[in-house]
Amino acid sequence: MFAIRQAAVSDIAILARHRTSMFADMGTLPADLDEPLQRATAAYLCDAMPRGEYLAWVAEDRAAPGSIVGGVGVQLRPMLPRVGDDGGLEPGPEAIVVNVYVERAWRRRGIAEALMRALLDDLASRGIRRIVLHASAEGRQLYERLGFAQTNEMRLIDRR
Repeated sequence: MFAIRQAAVSDIAILARHRTSMFADMGTLPADLDEPLQRATAAYLCDAMPRGEYLAWVAEDRAAPGSIVGGVGVQLRPMLPRVGDDGGLEPGPEAIVVNVYVERAWRRRGIAEALMRALLDDLASRGIRRIVLHASAEGRQLYERLGFAQTNEMRLIDRR
């Protein structure tokens, strides 16, 4: 029904559209920011993907090759070495999973899980042990099933 592959620079436009669709579906994207966010995302990805700082995978409809129905991305960020949850040394980088999105008509078919498993397998092959994400209410069950757990992370919301 679908096939997973690593995304290429030629996929940036759809990755950017999926990012804005993700925020719109969660109800957090004002309509007037859709196009600016797509442009800013595409500009970022044009720079980060060739440098290997952003990795992405897409799901394609097997019946319509080239028709991308979902995607997932991960930012690789340098971090200071730290002691990990298992008491061992975590040298970095840290991976932050972002932009998990499946087109509405394709949801509930295992696509998000297949995308996440491809991402997690790739990170494991690179020896990346610290992986974080921000879960939407809709995605939380999937992430917990894959082994993610809530942590003590906090965020400063506004310093004005």
